[in-house]
Amino acid sequence: MVDSQYYLPNDVGISALDCGEAFHLLSPKEKMYAHYLSRASWCGGLVVLLQTSPESANIFVLLQKIFRKQTPAQLEEVATAAGFNSEEFQAFLVYAAGLYANMGNYKSFGDTKFIPNVPKDKLKSLVWASQAFKEQPAEMEALWDSCSCPLYSLEDKQKQLGLGDKGITTYFSGNCCLEDAELAQKFLDSKKLSAYNTRLFKRENGGKACYEVRLAASVQKDCTVEGECESCCGEFSFGDKEFTVKRGDYGPLMEKVCFYLQKAQAYAANENQRKMLEEYRRSFTFGSVEAHKEGSRYWIKDKGPVVESYIGFIESYRDPFGSRGEFEGFVAFVNKAMSERFTKLVSSAEDLLPELPWPQEFEKDTFLTPDFTSLDVLTFAGSGIPAGINIPNYDDIRQSEGFKNVSLGNVLAVAYATKKEKLTFLKEEDKDLFIKWKGPSFEVQVGLHELLGHGSGKLFVQDEKGTFNFDQTKVVNPETGEVVSSWYRDFETWDSKFTTIASSYEECRAECVGLYLCFNKKVLSIFGHEGQDAEDVVYVNWLSMVRAGLLALEFYTPESKSWRQAHMQARFVILRVLLEAGEGLVGLEEVTGEDGKPDAQITLDQIKIQTVGKNAIHKFLCKLQVFKSTADVEGGRALYEGYSAVSDSNTHNFLHLRETVLLRKEARKMFVQANTVVNGDDVKLVEYEGSAAGLIHSFTERFQDDAEQLEANLLELSKKDAVCWC
Repeated sequence: MVDSQYYLPNDVGISALDCGEAFHLLSPKEKMYAHYLSRASWCGGLVVLLQTSPESANIFVLLQKIFRKQTPAQLEEVATAAGFNSEEFQAFLVYAAGLYANMGNYKSFGDTKFIPNVPKDKLKSLVWASQAFKEQPAEMEALWDSCSCPLYSLEDKQKQLGLGDKGITTYFSGNCCLEDAELAQKFLDSKKLSAYNTRLFKRENGGKACYEVRLAASVQKDCTVEGECESCCGEFSFGDKEFTVKRGDYGPLMEKVCFYLQKAQAYAANENQRKMLEEYRRSFTFGSVEAHKEGSRYWIKDKGPVVESYIGFIESYRDPFGSRGEFEGFVAFVNKAMSERFTKLVSSAEDLLPELPWPQEFEKDTFLTPDFTSLDVLTFAGSGIPAGINIPNYDDIRQSEGFKNVSLGNVLAVAYATKKEKLTFLKEEDKDLFIKWKGPSFEVQVGLHELLGHGSGKLFVQDEKGTFNFDQTKVVNPETGEVVSSWYRDFETWDSKFTTIASSYEECRAECVGLYLCFNKKVLSIFGHEGQDAEDVVYVNWLSMVRAGLLALEFYTPESKSWRQAHMQARFVILRVLLEAGEGLVGLEEVTGEDGKPDAQITLDQIKIQTVGKNAIHKFLCKLQVFKSTADVEGGRALYEGYSAVSDSNTHNFLHLRETVLLRKEARKMFVQANTVVNGDDVKLVEYEGSAAGLIHSFTERFQDDAEQLEANLLELSKKDAVCWC
C-alpha cells in the first residue's frame, strides 16, 4: 500500500488570490506593464519543470493537451464512462492542480514526490478516451509512454529531490555526487562565475572526468556575440579535470522571456524600470549573472513603484548543493494601507538593530534603508508562493547597496486560515487564541524576519586587492574572546561557502530575529497591537514557531538523514534550542488522541518566554551571526547540524513523533492565480474559482497564444537531456 504522504488529498485547500480591486485601480499603461511582465514570468516559470524532475515537463504537456480540448466538467463525463467514480476523478483533478501549482511532480514545500491517487491502468484509459487522444493518437501515446512509469514510480531514490543516491535532481546529471558539486564550485569561484543560472553535467572521456557547466541563455553560441564585451564560455583545465562552460540552457524559453520583457519596456514608468528590464534581457540572452546583478541595482533604486516585479534565477532552496537558483518571476501591486505599517517599521530599523545580540562590529556599517511594501500578487510563477521576500540574494549588493522587502498580503490573507478541528498538537485552551492571532502575529514575524532578519548582519570580507571591510587586528569574536581569524575572500559568498546548509541556516537566523524583536512595544504598536492584545500576539508568535518545529518532522527523511525544506529545518532547530533551554519553557508530550490514535501536545509557558526563551534565542542567535560573519563553516556546520539531528536518543523521541506528525498532517494550500488578456488598448483581468478545476482552467488559458510552440519547446528540451539522468 502506498504511503498517503505521496498523494495529495481530495480535500486539499485551494484558494483564489484576489487582486481585482488593486488591478482595476491601475492606469491602462500600468496594466500593460503588468501584463507583459506576467507573460515573461509565466514563460520563464516553465523552466522550473525542467529544473524539478526528468518527467515533469512531459507530464505538464500531457495534461495541457488533455485540458485544452476538454474542460474538467466535460472530461468528467468521459471519465465516468471509463469507469471512474467521483472520488477517483476528483483525485485526478487534484493531481493535475498539484502539478501546475508546484510546477512539477515534487512538492515545492518539502521536495517530496506526489503521484495520482488513481490506478495507473484507469488513468491510461482516461487518456485514451480523451478528445486530445482521438485527435492525435500517436502523439498522445508517445507522451504517455515517455512519462507514465516515472509518473507513478516510488523507488527510494525517486521519493524526494536530492543529489546522488539521496534523490532526484536535474541541476546535476545523474552521475554527479557531492564531490563533483564541490569541485565545480571551486572551478566557478576560480573563474568568478556565479552558479545561480547554471547546471552541471558530467561525462567520461577516455577514462577522464569532464564537466560541462551550462548557462541559462537564449544565445546558443559560446563565442562573443553582438552586444557582449566578452564571453565567459570556453574549455578550461582545472587541476586534472576538464571543464567546458557553454550557454543555451532553456534557450527557447529564455528567448520568450526576453521577448515579453522587451514588450514591457515600452510601458515602463521611469528610467530605472527601463534599464532594469534591459539588463534582465541581457542576462537571459547571454547567460550573465553580472547583468542580472546590474538589473537588480536598478530594481533597488526603483522606490515605491505601483507595479512591483522581480524575475530570474533567485532562490537556491531546491539545489541539493545550495548554490543554483530556481527560476521565478512575480508581478504585484502595492497595498498602500498595509505598506504604511512596513514603512514605519523601516523607519524604526536603526533603533531596533542595536537590540540584536551581536557586537556592533558584526553589524553593517550603514543600514541601507530599503523599500518594504505589502503587495497583492497578480502573478507568481515558480514552484510555490512565499509569504514574504527579501531580495536580491547577491551578498555584495545586499551588504553595500541595499535590498527590498515585500510582504505578499493577499497570500497571507488566505494561506494561514485554519479551522479549529484541523488544528493539531495544541491544548484546547490555546486553540481559540491561536486562530484569532495567528494571522496578525505572522504578519509581525514576516516583517521582522524579512527586514531585520535577512537585512541585518555583516560579512567580513577581504577583497581581491587585499583590503578588509573590518579591522582584522581589533575585532574580537565574542564566542572565543580572540581576534577574528577567518573571513570571506574575494569572490567567496555565503552560498558558496556554506553550500548545503546556507539556505536553512539563514532562514533560521531570520526566524530567530523575528522571535527576539517581537517583544518590542514599538514594533507591536506599529502593527496596531497594544496591551493584552500585544501580549497575545507575542505568545501566539512563539507558540506558532514551537508548533512549526514539531510539524517540521514531516519534512525529514530518516533513510537519508536529510531535510527536504529549509524553513522547516530552521523551525525544528529553534524548537530544539527552546527545549534545551529547560525550566519548563516548552513542553512536548506524546499522548493518545480522542480517536484512539497517537497524538502529541505542545505547551509553552507565556511568562517564561520573555526570560528563559529570549535568553536562549539571544545566545543562539549570536552564535549564528558570528559564524556567518566570520565565514566559519566548520563551526557553523557543527552547530547547525547538531541541532538539526533527528533521533530517538534524546529526551524526546523525534523519530517516533515524526510518525505521529505524518499521521495528522494537513496538506499545504494551493493558489489559483488570475490571467490578463490584452483587449484593444486595455487589459482585462480574468479570474477563476478557488478549486482544482479553477486552477486547471487558469493554466489552460494561460498559454493560449503560444501553447503549441511552448509545449514543443518543453518536449524538445526534455528529450535532449533525457540520457543525462540515467
